[in-house]
Amino acid sequence: MKYADLHIHTKFSDGTFTPERVVKEAGKEGLSCIAITDHDQVSGIEPAQNCAVDFAIEVVPGVELSAEIDNCEIHILGYFIDWRQDWFRDRLRQICDARKRRALAIIERLKTQGINLEPAQVFGLAGTGAVGRLHIARILKREGLVQSIQEAFNKYIGNGQPSYVKKFKLTVAEAIDMIRKLKGLAVLAHPHTINDSGLIPELVRLGLRGIEVYYPGYAPATTKHYENLAREYGLLLSGGSDCHGLSKNKASIGEVKIPYSLVEVMKRENG
Repeated sequence: MKYADLHIHTKFSDGTFTPERVVKEAGKEGLSCIAITDHDQVSGIEPAQNCAVDFAIEVVPGVELSAEIDNCEIHILGYFIDWRQDWFRDRLRQICDARKRRALAIIERLKTQGINLEPAQVFGLAGTGAVGRLHIARILKREGLVQSIQEAFNKYIGNGQPSYVKKFKLTVAEAIDMIRKLKGLAVLAHPHTINDSGLIPELVRLGLRGIEVYYPGYAPATTKHYENLAREYGLLLSGGSDCHGLSKNKASIGEVKIPYSLVEVMKRENG
């Protein structure tokens, strides 16, 4: 059988692997298809696609957008997007500029906790990618100020912690509309994080096309729950590792994968 991992981040957002290394790791795992789904960034797609030719791996162009509905943050994955659209690249630049302002605000709040980080440290680590809290957590760990990435979130920069700063988020309607305008499929990422399956009907009404049923750490009963939801609302099934390279104690590429037949269903549904 052929398999796919449809949720992978590169160094262009908060992963640590280059797009080329992502492809090579996927090749080692025997994957036939991967999706590059960086946060608010699409710069990793083309280099991954170029490298994948040598490995006979299909690279689905994707993105992960942060959105908000009823004061609940959700992440929407866009698959098979026409990512080269100028208007879309401009919109992502605006979102990434908001990310930079947030990072600076977090650094200022950390100072009130007696922690002095230089913005250049954080932005240097992010490079040309979309800067996020994970970059700050990595610097805190690298400087010996915390013992782990999780401690950085639990103690300083996680939701509700002293140095937390709310980030800019699109409305769900905006995120889904953007993906639809790009001729892509909008899929709900890691649905357990919304803690309210009652939002699903509204998301479907707004144009949601799929749900990430297969995800690291899901018990069989959890997976079955989301499979049933997908069936009830006519949603496509997706899944992947949500790999961030070496920056999180999370699954590696291919640790969670789906049959390629589900990718084929997505393609047919997308026309």
